Amino acid sequence: MFDAAPIWISLKTALAATAITFVLGIAAARAMAAWRGRLRSVVDGLLMLPLVLPPSVVGFALLVLFGRTGPLGILLAHFGVSVVFTWPATVIASTVVGFPLMYRTTLGAFSQIDSDLIHAAQTLGASEGRILREVMLPLAGPGILAGASLAFARGLGEFGATLMVAGDIPGVTQTIPIAVYFAVEGNRLDQAAIWSLIVVGITLVVIAAMELWSRDQLGWWRGAEARTHPPAELGPPAADFSDFFSGSQQRRTLDDKLVSRDHGTADLTVEIERRLPGFALQLGFRADRAPLGVLGASGAGKSMTLRSIAGVDSPTRGRIVLNGRTLFDSEQGINLPARKRCVALLSQSYALFPHLTVAENVAFGLKGKPAAERERRVSELIGRVRLRGFEHRYPHELSGGQQQRVALARALAVEPEALLLDEPLSALDTHLRSQMEMRLMEMIENYAGITLYVTHNLEEAYRISTNLVVLSRGRVAACGPKEQVFRHPPSYAVARVTGCKNFSRARAAGSGLVEATDWHCTLASVQDAPDPLAYVGIRAHHLVLGGDPEAPNTFPCWLARAVATPFCMTLYLPLHGAPPNPGMHHLEAELLKDRWESIKDRPFPWYVRLDPERLFLMKE
Repeated sequence: MFDAAPIWISLKTALAATAITFVLGIAAARAMAAWRGRLRSVVDGLLMLPLVLPPSVVGFALLVLFGRTGPLGILLAHFGVSVVFTWPATVIASTVVGFPLMYRTTLGAFSQIDSDLIHAAQTLGASEGRILREVMLPLAGPGILAGASLAFARGLGEFGATLMVAGDIPGVTQTIPIAVYFAVEGNRLDQAAIWSLIVVGITLVVIAAMELWSRDQLGWWRGAEARTHPPAELGPPAADFSDFFSGSQQRRTLDDKLVSRDHGTADLTVEIERRLPGFALQLGFRADRAPLGVLGASGAGKSMTLRSIAGVDSPTRGRIVLNGRTLFDSEQGINLPARKRCVALLSQSYALFPHLTVAENVAFGLKGKPAAERERRVSELIGRVRLRGFEHRYPHELSGGQQQRVALARALAVEPEALLLDEPLSALDTHLRSQMEMRLMEMIENYAGITLYVTHNLEEAYRISTNLVVLSRGRVAACGPKEQVFRHPPSYAVARVTGCKNFSRARAAGSGLVEATDWHCTLASVQDAPDPLAYVGIRAHHLVLGGDPEAPNTFPCWLARAVATPFCMTLYLPLHGAPPNPGMHHLEAELLKDRWESIKDRPFPWYVRLDPERLFLMKE
């Protein structure tokens, strides 16, 4: 007579073990994903150990732990509980061998989530538990389901550890694999074949069901092609942020607090160090309500600075004070989490949550507000950024400019005291970038808090910012009003970052004179030379072609190469004589095409003047 008991024992064991590994695997994966400690690889190896050890070894270890003389066995005996050779022992065995599959698969799924999404949620005030529930689990859902299905299949087929710690008790601990084993031992091969087919069938059905459900969930938030709306264009070119922040008195029901909130004397003080292998950030600066541009080459530490202020990274030492509140102070042991800093960080990827609609993204930071107020504020914000009718679309259904406006509305919905913009225009095309830059400038002019604008585009930094901080290799190379930084860069690094293309090593040659050793000439300058003088420079558009050959700082030049852009020409000029090859030149000049047309046919030599008032005299 066929005994169906092993089927039900196996099913309830596998289901119970899967439920336990589901919780423990997710918790362990989340902790390991956030941990950057030195022992991380050791702990990871220990968590994976049951997967690589023989099941009999795992079973023996469990027997030692839960046996009558084992530490856990003795502890449980005090409560009158015995685990060995009971059904709970089968669950423990299946949980232990299935856990590594759940943990590793979930950890892999978590690692695929864009870290900007996590950081955005943190700066919007979300707790770690909420980030796990509302951001990580939905986005990692397919991977988590894959891990759960693998853990279920492993628990259903577990034999060695189960036999060791739970034994073969018919109707209690005899699972299908154990029934197969003893059927073969008793030469009941037909019965063993039936049990084997049942295990294969159950496993395939469960895996297929989870796969289908996983695909359905992916389609739900990514959008199947049949129901995807094509991304709309930007629409009216003037998505008027001036209405969003200034507007008439009747239109300020929401924004009285958002815009006109009194921050006192808005002030941000940053004095931090952050040491990493091969790089050290060590800087100090202050910002007020005047927009502060943070300019620097790639790898200068711009984004790291913003992340440290926002709280998604921690400096090694130093202090950060915002409007009198200490956000970070290494000496006092203060390090407020990002969710408590009231600092909004807008990354270049915009970090919109892909599984949430436009309205849900904007409302993310408003959790805890009354539902009516939350709905009113979301509706107001969406209307002000001209996205009415887009409330139920997902980020992938929006154009780049629309995504940026959603991210901006979401950041400002939480009424931040500081707004940190990390190259927010870099992902846009030229036309859209110009439009959105105008909107950002309007927004910043009317924003009552502190704005830091990171970019490597010097023209963008000049147009948007009032003051500038120039970073070079993790240090502040210059800080002050933008006009001062651009007109009088104090060092070679600052001049390069601010767009100067002409440099020569230099040394002082007497009162008001400088010898440019790479250009093989002596120059008059109205600027006092720093001590020690290292370089002399001049911007390409400050070079003057033509004019009086006898004027100060005027030298004969030839044309090595001319490169056209849509509206101007870049000329590469060797001094003192015709170049031996086209690649050799001393200076790079930029001039409009109409000026080029007027000089291009003149015979050589031409004459170029280096205006004494335009020269930079710089330190190393």
